[in-house]
Amino acid sequence: MKAVAPSEKDVDNSTTELTKSDRERAIDDWLPITSSRNAKWWYSAFHNVTAMVGAGVLSLPYAMSELGWGPGVAVLVLSWVITLFTLWQMVEMHEMVPGKRFDRYHELGQYAFGEKLGLWIVVPQQLICEVGVCIVYMVTGGKSLKKFHDTVCLDCKNIKLSYFIMIFASVHFVLSQLPNFNSISGVSLAAAVMSLSYSTIAWGASAHKGKQEGVEYGYKAHSTAGTVFNFFSALGDVAFAYAGHNVVLEIQATIPSTPEKPSKKPMWKGVVVAYIVVALCYFPVALVGYWAFGNSVEDNILLSLVKPRWLIAMANMFVVVHVIGSYQIYAMPVFDMIETVLVKKLFFPPGLPLRLIARSVYVAVTMFIGITFPFFGALLGFFGGFAFSPTTYFLPCVMWLAIYKPKKFSLSWIINWICIMLGVLLMVFSPIGGLRQIILQAKTYKFYS
Repeated sequence: MKAVAPSEKDVDNSTTELTKSDRERAIDDWLPITSSRNAKWWYSAFHNVTAMVGAGVLSLPYAMSELGWGPGVAVLVLSWVITLFTLWQMVEMHEMVPGKRFDRYHELGQYAFGEKLGLWIVVPQQLICEVGVCIVYMVTGGKSLKKFHDTVCLDCKNIKLSYFIMIFASVHFVLSQLPNFNSISGVSLAAAVMSLSYSTIAWGASAHKGKQEGVEYGYKAHSTAGTVFNFFSALGDVAFAYAGHNVVLEIQATIPSTPEKPSKKPMWKGVVVAYIVVALCYFPVALVGYWAFGNSVEDNILLSLVKPRWLIAMANMFVVVHVIGSYQIYAMPVFDMIETVLVKKLFFPPGLPLRLIARSVYVAVTMFIGITFPFFGALLGFFGGFAFSPTTYFLPCVMWLAIYKPKKFSLSWIINWICIMLGVLLMVFSPIGGLRQIILQAKTYKFYS
């Protein structure tokens, strides 16, 4: 058979393809998620702790007061088990195609559901989660700074919460310029240590205070409707507390991988350590806090603990440091999406000016929304159910079923369907409770107070 010489046009095409792949490689080396792949297993441990143990842990005793002892313990334990299972699934799916890594949640979604549909299923939910967390953490950081200020300085002039949120945001204008996950590992480690510290202070101080006089464990609401709505809202709070899945593939992307040593081994090691820390933070705070204060507990346990003053001031400062790290962990995948669109779709040249402007605008927007709507507890319930339930509780299971197609009624099939059904119930019910609380609080709320 006679060989056909390639035409000039073919040569041209192959050259452009080659240069295109070079350009794309250069862009991938610049983007935050794929630029650095030399993380150790313990990086994954403290990144996961920072992502998972948010300030949501401080609202767990309040969630317990709305759930009651039996349902409360059941929901906490079930959530811990289900989310550990779905996290294991995501770690496994990261490299299930030989020679390819799904570095981002939406890439896995596109593989499972198709190019377009995968993008539309995953990206909106992931953005709601990550941007939602960043806004809520702006409010938490500002509130904790204000509480620290008011605790330390009793005679000082009262300063608006808005200003404290601005002070908190000013840190992020600087930190958000750190290029990738590995460059924020120091911030993340500090945040993980702080989360363990303030959780220990919260339950330790509650245990020291002991069971309060006249403590009641019944439901607070006077009407059946109120009790049911509060129950739904508390489910959202718990969903928010287990919301680290949105960044798990992005964290795994920073770990080196070879066919002999796949990244899933060190990643899973880190996840197990992280989940032990999560249990040490969540269960004592939720159970001891509720035991001590009953249904009169505040939606932030530190507000119920007034003395010793120095300890509460310290705990609030720990929360601030932790939330700084958490904000960065959740913002990094958003920065990656923004920069991908700017560089790959709109053809902006990658570099410092682009990064400086894009990331500063993002921090400013989350700060502005946080200042405008600081309904902290209710926002957790609303976002928790609406977006965290799918991405954490059942989207990994749906992907697993779509990709691996386990046999009907096999153990894997049954477990996945149970997780999906529980996750869907959570997604439907918890935003209802959260929305009602937002409406009730909005009635008495003054803007920019």
